[in-house]
This record gives sequence, structure tokens and C-alpha cells, in this order.
Amino acid sequence: MQEIQLGVIEARYADMIWEREPVTSSELVKLTAVEFNWKRTTAHNVLRRLCDKGLFRNDNGVVTSVISREEFYSLQSRKYVEDSFDGSLPAFIAAFTKGKPLTEEETEEIRRIIDGRREV
Repeated sequence: MQEIQLGVIEARYADMIWEREPVTSSELVKLTAVEFNWKRTTAHNVLRRLCDKGLFRNDNGVVTSVISREEFYSLQSRKYVEDSFDGSLPAFIAAFTKGKPLTEEETEEIRRIIDGRREV
């Protein structure tokens, strides 16, 4: 899958869509007018960009996701670890937790996640 980069406002707009989908483009125009003070043309232009990036589809005015929020942020996280830590998840975890001790609950949750993903 291609790398998808979003600006801050595009990410907020995408979150707005994910939270409400399926949602009509007319409803998005109303929501963005309130949230971002956008005109109709701006809402449609940014929606078209998000569709062109492969996140959403707009079928006859009904907007749905092609990629779920979880899939998108998972891809972004993997890309960050790849770019910043040469793909090393342990190096990322070490950097992320440096100077901040994990609670017992966090440690147990991480163990559950790892155990659920472990290759056998």
C-alpha cells in the first residue's frame, strides 16, 4: 500500500468521517462549516483529496472508508518505527519508555499484546 500522509486538518476531517460513516457529503459540509468554518467548496475539495489518497470513497454523496481508522494509524505507526528506528520495535519501545516507568497494568497489557502476536 502507498504511503498516505495527512496534514493536521486532513487528519481531523478524516477522524470526523470515520466517527460518522457512512455519512453524506451534505452532512460533512454542515459539520465542517461548524468545526472548521469551511465553505462547501473547501469541504468537497478536501474530501476529494482524501478520496484520491485512498482513504475514503464517495458513492453518490455517501462517504465510506476504504481503510479503517485502525488500519490507517497502524500503517502510520509501522512507517514511523521503520523510518525512525530502522524497523526495530524493541528500540522504539526502549525510546518510548525511557524516563517513564510503566505501570503494572501497562506492562501486563503489553505482554498480552505480544503473546497474541507471537509466531509459533
